[in-house]
Amino acid sequence: MMSRQLASKWLKTETLLKYPAAAAHIPRTVAFNAPNLRQMLRTYGMVYVKPIVGAGGYGVIRVSAHGGVYRYKYKRTTRSYSSYKRMYRSLLRVKAKRKYLIQQGIHLATIHGRAVDYRVKVVKTERGWTFRSMVGRWARRGLCVTNLSRGGTMLNGRTALKHSLPHVSTARKRREMRLLTLTCTQIMESRFPGIGELGFDYGLDYSGKIWILEVNTRPQ
Repeated sequence: MMSRQLASKWLKTETLLKYPAAAAHIPRTVAFNAPNLRQMLRTYGMVYVKPIVGAGGYGVIRVSAHGGVYRYKYKRTTRSYSSYKRMYRSLLRVKAKRKYLIQQGIHLATIHGRAVDYRVKVVKTERGWTFRSMVGRWARRGLCVTNLSRGGTMLNGRTALKHSLPHVSTARKRREMRLLTLTCTQIMESRFPGIGELGFDYGLDYSGKIWILEVNTRPQ
């Protein structure tokens, strides 16, 4: 049986935000436009600009503001500007010709200065939803995305947790991720019947808090 596909990041985010148990783990997300980007930078200092429809880290841009300097990083290129307007005009030329959203930037725990996040995959079987994998993804040096298609390295989930957050219980964080996955899976299935597999991308900050970075209905 074919699993139902949902391409829109916005639709999936809005769905999970309606439930407090999931919403507490979702970075603030708003539509992409000049006023919203300026306000998000004032509030968080760093954000990610993402295509609403897209996969594999394609089109993701990190934007930051510090000390009156505005920067954005796309792929391996970083550009800096002394004014918001100049940065925004340049950003418009770089981003793909599609609709975007802005997501609160999370400072992920790292290994040797390279960000780590996690992909937890579940599939629906005759016995119900089953965990298939929980792996870490280690960003390629110089990149701000961890996707394997962009040169990221797959790590054993336990290994990634142990080396990026040595002060946090690996077993406890794995349990928390599994519980959050089950909670969000129930929400997604109740809202979108026909889903047969889900891939949850989680980021953990240095305090160990779990953030839902993205939900995929066609996880690689």
